[in-house]
Amino acid sequence: MVPPLPPPGPNGQYWSQFLSGALSQRGPNALPYAEDAKWLIRQHLVSLVEAFPSLPPKTSQFTHNDGRAAHLLQAEGTIPILYAGVVYNIPAVVWLLEPYPRSPPSVFLTPTRDMVIKRGHPHVDRSGHVSAPYLRNWVYPSSNLVDLVRTLSHIFGQDPPLYSRENPVPVPDPSPHSQPTPSPSPQQPPSRIYSPPYGGGGGGGGGGRLSQSPQYPRTDDPAEVYRKNIINRILETTHAEIVSLRKNRELEMEGLFATQAALRRREEELSRGLRGMQEEKEGLEQQLQLVLMNTDVLEGWVRDNEGKKRRDEVDVDQVFEPCDPLSRQLMECTAADLAVEDTVYSLDKAVQEGAIPFDMYLKNIRALSREQFFHRAISAKVRAAQVQAQAGSMAARAPQYAS
Repeated sequence: MVPPLPPPGPNGQYWSQFLSGALSQRGPNALPYAEDAKWLIRQHLVSLVEAFPSLPPKTSQFTHNDGRAAHLLQAEGTIPILYAGVVYNIPAVVWLLEPYPRSPPSVFLTPTRDMVIKRGHPHVDRSGHVSAPYLRNWVYPSSNLVDLVRTLSHIFGQDPPLYSRENPVPVPDPSPHSQPTPSPSPQQPPSRIYSPPYGGGGGGGGGGRLSQSPQYPRTDDPAEVYRKNIINRILETTHAEIVSLRKNRELEMEGLFATQAALRRREEELSRGLRGMQEEKEGLEQQLQLVLMNTDVLEGWVRDNEGKKRRDEVDVDQVFEPCDPLSRQLMECTAADLAVEDTVYSLDKAVQEGAIPFDMYLKNIRALSREQFFHRAISAKVRAAQVQAQAGSMAARAPQYAS
């Protein structure tokens, strides 16, 4: 359940406890504010009620323009203004919408039945919605409710948005012989007399309402008017500069975040490359060890066979001995195939240089190609026979492994 409203006249600690309880609610009655913003919301409302006790906070239902209903915080009461040397109270309500405090609150004037909103007011529309420069230039987290209400009090003190509305009542003639006074025609609406807004802090025994006698426009001090205009202009300029500076800083932060993301991607690529290089280094070290081992074996063979035969007495064809006739035949066919390749290459160079005629080149190429074809065909048959022999050998050894 939502905590009940505190009794009138509580202190700041009481409001702080009330707001803490309201903002800590869970379930269907939970207030739809961000968790990281609830502390700042509570501080704003406590500071507001301490500075302006006429605007106590409470929770209520707010209906958006699209029909959605939300359970939100509000500060409803009156905003004191100083007009013509008299303090008046403007009834208003400040709604803290869901994105508050990152977005400005919504402020509405709540005139009573005998009040009317001034037409053409620069900061209040006909529905009572307030659009002051402070709201348009709201900057999170520096903007707050206390400065907002002070700005509205200053703006409305210069140009009050509400006026009292009164209908004149005809006074009957005390003479019994006088003719009755005709009443106004129904087609003609009763006239209205507008006077400044209701007062709440002084201004005569009439409850703060100005007299309905003709009021002449009061001329303010030109220096004071100039000072107020300068202050308003400075405030608007400052807010505009703060908004522009915030946008520039956000763009810079976005650029820095993009640079940071690019640097992280490059770091990952460099890490992957470094790991690949380390793996390649390990593979090369293994290959180097294998090469060194083979080198030692060959050097040992050379030492063992050195001096046995003279180099000119060594038959190159007898250096390597095949293990079986098929391997010998395959080696001979492969050597013949490679010899034909070398011969064809030499003929190509010779015909390019003009060393042999072209018809002789074609004749030799035709003969060599035929010979190379037969060598390759025999090599293919020998390989097939070797594969078949290996399969038969493995099949013959299978029973031995099974036993």
